[in-house]
Amino acid sequence: MGVMQRVLVSGRVQQVGYRDYVVRQAQKLGVKGWVRNLSDGRVELLADADSMVLDEFLAKCREGPRLARIDDITAVPVEERPVMGFTKRFTP
Repeated sequence: MGVMQRVLVSGRVQQVGYRDYVVRQAQKLGVKGWVRNLSDGRVELLADADSMVLDEFLAKCREGPRLARIDDITAVPVEERPVMGFTKRFTP
């Protein structure tokens, strides 16, 4: 059974390829959801996968691409409509 979490990532995560990195990791692991920049400089994710895969995905999100610096990641369970694939979204 899948687990869906809303994830907020802070640090140097915009204009360093972080969203593209997250999309690649999600596609490799079979995670469904989306990623987008927030206007306050953070990145927001919605991730849906079984718990073991989700843990591995979040570990990759904590690493980030070479130019990123991850200061904090918070993840909270949510109940939302399932999504297909993993995409980048526009800043709200």
